[in-house]
Amino acid sequence: MKHSYLNNKSVDEAQREYFELTDKIGFTCKAEEVLVNQAFGRVTAYAVYAKISSPHYNASAMDGICVTASSTYGASEENPVVLTKNMYETVDTGDAIPDGYDAVIMVEDLIENGSDSFVIHSAVHPWQNIRQVGEDICQGDMLVPAFTTLTPAMCASLLAGGVTRVGVVKKPLVGIIPTGDEIVEPCENPKSGEIIEFNSTVFSGMLLEKGASVKVYDIVRDEKPLLKTALKKAASECDLVLISAGSSAGRDDYTSEIIEEAGTVLTHGIAIKPGKPAILGACGNTPVIGLPGYPVSAIVVMSQFVLPLVDMYFKRAVDTGEYVQATLGKRIVSSLKYAEYVRVTLGKIGDRLIATPLNKGAGIITSFTKADAILFINQNCEGIEQGTQVRVRLLKSINEIESSLVVTGSHDPLIDEIANILKMNATPVLIKSNHVGSMGAITALKSGLSHLGAIHLLDTQTGEYNTSYLEKYFDGEVTLVKGVKRVQGIMVKKGNPLNIRGIEDLKQARIVNRQRGSGTRILLDYLLKKHSILPGEISGYSNEEFTHTAVAALIKADNADAGLGIYSAAAMYGLDFIPVCCEEYDFVVDNRFINDEKVKAFFDVLKSDEFNKRINELGGYEVRE
Repeated sequence: MKHSYLNNKSVDEAQREYFELTDKIGFTCKAEEVLVNQAFGRVTAYAVYAKISSPHYNASAMDGICVTASSTYGASEENPVVLTKNMYETVDTGDAIPDGYDAVIMVEDLIENGSDSFVIHSAVHPWQNIRQVGEDICQGDMLVPAFTTLTPAMCASLLAGGVTRVGVVKKPLVGIIPTGDEIVEPCENPKSGEIIEFNSTVFSGMLLEKGASVKVYDIVRDEKPLLKTALKKAASECDLVLISAGSSAGRDDYTSEIIEEAGTVLTHGIAIKPGKPAILGACGNTPVIGLPGYPVSAIVVMSQFVLPLVDMYFKRAVDTGEYVQATLGKRIVSSLKYAEYVRVTLGKIGDRLIATPLNKGAGIITSFTKADAILFINQNCEGIEQGTQVRVRLLKSINEIESSLVVTGSHDPLIDEIANILKMNATPVLIKSNHVGSMGAITALKSGLSHLGAIHLLDTQTGEYNTSYLEKYFDGEVTLVKGVKRVQGIMVKKGNPLNIRGIEDLKQARIVNRQRGSGTRILLDYLLKKHSILPGEISGYSNEEFTHTAVAALIKADNADAGLGIYSAAAMYGLDFIPVCCEEYDFVVDNRFINDEKVKAFFDVLKSDEFNKRINELGGYEVRE
């Protein structure tokens, strides 16, 4: 290979060295002036002082009359004082107090005494009901210190203090260069081999949230001269440049070379997973970072290097996030070579926060959309056992996490439909579903890791569903709630080119299977045994997926000829479907949560006409009583 990683630096060492380099080359804030009424969210470049006092004159705080306080002394219920026309002037709230007066009597305390005089029954003291000069702001007061993010209230105080223009930190312009022969602009129908370019959208959003400006350049093909030209242009126009992809060691990965030739590469290869291929360098006085092409890898590098760099540009403390303690819901195996960032979902089960790891693939962008927190695993750690107390960094608010209902077990699109209906009805309950199969649901419930379990477990001795499993594994700790009847069958390509009619025909097909412990896998094994077919006789038997839609997608893509699944998944992908059986897809509730408002909300939707209408549209379901 023509490339090799230069380093395998620890995250801490790579950060320290790179931040020292960026400081040395002058990646630091610059100032500009903007109108205060356009400065919300900007960061002050220096301290701002009031040019005038607020109020800048003595102002009436009430509607009423202004008087000399001494003229009211002695007034009482028994000894009222009469104020004649020459003793007062009428004022409204905000009016300037005329010279010679030092108090205001509000209109509610005045009793008319003819056309031009008033009777009062209590005295006022000097400056009562008057906003004196400088009550809020005094000329020369510091209104906002340097490097402070301006809030709406701060902007109002600046205007009140006579400041109409304010010096703010000029937003750093970050250039993003997407690269790759296979990368295309977002579209609805990419061709085979084309990858939609969405990384720049992710990076842009992260940078905009931090207060930076962003310029996304056109996609550059994997040709070294084109890449060099693009880097040179971006480095001359931007304060920081990000190159998306090309940082690994493939034959068309030129990012390290072009940065080295244009300036310097400080680090290529960090002991971080995902994110190892990251490149930290500079082109002249412009920091340049080569991000891995896989989105999750790139997001990790963004969070560890790019965003802290922007924080330092604005002279603010690097955001270390909020951390909480949680119980690990599933064992994690880790590499000794890298520090690892694992995306997890969180749910509060009883008095414990349960952290469930998501798919660790570097290209699985949905693992970040679903993640509630990040679990950091130190380098030289082999992994963490289930049940261990771990410290996780929150990505979402703890209130949102505590509003989550954890549903573990068999996959079905109807759970997503329930979650959507809850959202549409403005119910504060969020569904967190973990697709680990029906037996996985039982394990999770027994371990106290879930509120609900979704199961469809066939008793191969009696032909009944679910009840015998609950009797075997539980002793009254759970309740079975009837869900839906749904049609299971064989999904095949449109037109059924292999003319598959039943389970016995699977011997001539490439199948995609469900994972061990899933109800669909148990059903398939039962049907194979019934037809005297050994698993080894089925091509693809060990090719496992975790959802019905994943099975359907692989058949649609011609990665397999057939797979057992539900009708709604086949209909979703335009596949033909050979019914095999009608099964019972039910829910198991931990009795501790039978009266929990989140659980009640879930089952309210399950019983609703709205839900019934939606699953009829999907097809292949029947709601059970």
